[in-house]
Amino acid sequence: MALLHLAHDWAQAQGVTVCVATVNHGLRAAAADEAAMVARVCAGLGLSHTTLLWQGWDQRGNVQAEARDARRALLAAWAADLGLSAVLLGHTADDQAETFLMRLARGSGVDGLAGMSSWEGGGLFLRPLLPVSRAALRDWLTTRGIAWVDDPSNDDTRFDRVKARQMLAMLTPLGLTVDRLNDTAAHMQRARGTLRSAAADWAARFVRAEWGDLIFAHEALHLGHTDTEARVFAAAVQWIGGASYRPRYDALMDAAAALRQGKARTLGGVQMVPEGKTGARLTREASAVQGPVPVMAAQGAVPQWDGRWHVVQTVPNPTPGPWHIAALGEAGLSLCPSWRETGLPRTSLLATPAVWSDGTLIAAPLAGFANGWQANLSPTFERFVLSH
Repeated sequence: MALLHLAHDWAQAQGVTVCVATVNHGLRAAAADEAAMVARVCAGLGLSHTTLLWQGWDQRGNVQAEARDARRALLAAWAADLGLSAVLLGHTADDQAETFLMRLARGSGVDGLAGMSSWEGGGLFLRPLLPVSRAALRDWLTTRGIAWVDDPSNDDTRFDRVKARQMLAMLTPLGLTVDRLNDTAAHMQRARGTLRSAAADWAARFVRAEWGDLIFAHEALHLGHTDTEARVFAAAVQWIGGASYRPRYDALMDAAAALRQGKARTLGGVQMVPEGKTGARLTREASAVQGPVPVMAAQGAVPQWDGRWHVVQTVPNPTPGPWHIAALGEAGLSLCPSWRETGLPRTSLLATPAVWSDGTLIAAPLAGFANGWQANLSPTFERFVLSH
């Protein structure tokens, strides 16, 4: 609520448009009334408001983690539909300190203890209130007579974050205050930046990108000497497979060891195949790719497919829509007689993006059948390593 009013005041001064979204996760009966309350506040401020509903939870897994991932996906889609340049999140200095404690308890290294960044998602999500305490924001609201709602789950001790919040009060007399923990997280962020830069330099020497594939030199498959090798290997699995989190370290070690012995492996939606004495090729597992995504006919583009592909129409196509982006697959590859001229292996091409219309292949940009369409990677692996 503080972020809403602060953003509104700033936007009025800057001549910037602000839109507001509330995610109703459907986990509490009162959530709908709370979203309606936010809508009324927005109406009073002259701001548009949308309630986004999460309806996909299967009652399995960590509910807070599942809700967070769903919330990000809903907000990203909402922002894309409205053409918004950024989504502001209301995380505070207290949230950062709690995150630090939770990750410390899990044995996290530098990356985990760096906590939350002030931006993520390629710059889509911003956290302007990260240096500000929760108490300061409540004081600001109280002074201005602005009401807010406290989520009762914030006091539910079943959740680790609530336990961390309670632990903070006990640690403060020892000097482990919110400010001190945030300072330590900031130190870790700087260290993380140094490690990422080193990883990017190392990847430029020993890893070669071939469209959506990565070819690792044999030296790059020896993990464990320093932080760098495993960091790059993990980033490769995330970039190709689209995972939000790093694979487990022992799974990375096992896969790399198998490749050094000439054995293939699959990890996180990534096929890993030895290539003689030269190392290994990592490619997207065709059976794990994202399903069909509609193409906006007016724009001739899909925002992103399978986590990293932007498919764009460069020349008007006489075939009428609707179009959708999906994996090329065996059926599509059989319609691309010149695919061998691309130099990409068959297994790699099966998972590449293609444009379809009611079962008819319109284009396969990476398989020698561009037909007025283009597929670009975003982010590139180099940029991905620098942010992961």
